[in-house]
Amino acid sequence: MEINEYVLVETVVCSGAEGKVARFKRMLEARQEFKRRQDGCIAAWIGQSTDGQPLFIVHTAFEDKKSWKRISEKMVHVLDAKDGGLESVMGGPPLVGLFEVARSDINPEYDA
Repeated sequence: MEINEYVLVETVVCSGAEGKVARFKRMLEARQEFKRRQDGCIAAWIGQSTDGQPLFIVHTAFEDKKSWKRISEKMVHVLDAKDGGLESVMGGPPLVGLFEVARSDINPEYDA
């Protein structure tokens, strides 16, 4: 497998709906665990706001755009079909971004 010099990092900032935050967090964690089990996912994690707000940051690093697309589509077909998706437990629309990051910035041991 060819190793790309750059990886694709997906960043999502989102919040859980009032009264549904615990379920929202569990669903986010399940999705990140699902991604980690897929070929093409380098790492996947979430973080919760330190001020007690129901705000989360969701990061996933993918080998490339093809991996991102394949894993995202599979997640929709498997998890959303099973649990109905995140929309019903979200507190509003998420802020989503895709970023190209040098692999050496993520893993200093990588030598292009």
